[in-house]
Amino acid sequence: MKRFDFRDEIHRLDAEADCVRIMQILQSHEFPWDMGRALGIALYRTYAVPSIGGLLGETDEFTGSTQKRYDDTALILGNMVQHGFEPGPGRDALRRMNQMHRSYDISNDDYRYVLSTFVVMPVRWLNDYGYGWRRLSEHEISAITHYYRRLGRYMGIKDVPETYEGFRELMDGYEREHFAYTEGGRRVSDSTLDLMVSFYPPRLAGAARAFSMAILDDSLIETFRYEPPSRAWRRAADLALKLRARVVRRMKPREEPLWAENNPNVRSYPQGYDVNRIGTFPAGCPVAHDVDPVGNEELDRPTASRQAADSHE
Repeated sequence: MKRFDFRDEIHRLDAEADCVRIMQILQSHEFPWDMGRALGIALYRTYAVPSIGGLLGETDEFTGSTQKRYDDTALILGNMVQHGFEPGPGRDALRRMNQMHRSYDISNDDYRYVLSTFVVMPVRWLNDYGYGWRRLSEHEISAITHYYRRLGRYMGIKDVPETYEGFRELMDGYEREHFAYTEGGRRVSDSTLDLMVSFYPPRLAGAARAFSMAILDDSLIETFRYEPPSRAWRRAADLALKLRARVVRRMKPREEPLWAENNPNVRSYPQGYDVNRIGTFPAGCPVAHDVDPVGNEELDRPTASRQAADSHE
């Protein structure tokens, strides 16, 4: 296989009709590490919005059980990309996510904002920051946009932007208007950074933390009231990521897909997992676990795996 064969396959596909397949290629073959970092930063940004960071801080799920929440998020999002939204693990993951979300009072505006970070941050990481071994094309950006528009529809989100530019304007505007310090958001941020550092050997903990801080933009540093990283660390992190991109460009293409469940940083389920049983099940959850909380007709029919899980409740 040649280095640009996957890119060529993507451009033979339709950006809207084949958006799931294009996302599978981008996330598991072309940019698995980069997409993971970009989506991690996308989620991290949301902690700076008081209605999101404050809620997560109150639930203690992202501070008391940080590793498991990281793993659950990676596996749920990863199953949707890996299997798509058809009956099976992908649809079960979508339903599980919807059940968790509907257990809390989350505004449509916050849903739209979080969705926008998933669309925008991979493009910024790979193209705008220059950390990708190649740039995403407009065709690929369109496919990413269509994928998350479809996900937004299945989540029941209203007024989802129709274009990448619309998502970008939504994200930037929402952050300008809403970013603000909260104790809960800062606790979630601290716990997340501690987890990121734990992925490296203890002797590298100090450098790993400094590097993690150096790739956060000023708006996040200011909102969470962290000491700004030095210009030297900013420059070093930027150079290291761009050097990595040059090295990856000269590597052979990844022929075997790398999915979230194979990520060594996902450590909560060494014996395997059932996507129907991961995540949170808050006491007094207002959503019956055998009912699709969105009520979308396309998701209403239970799959065999979900029926098996429900029988054990």
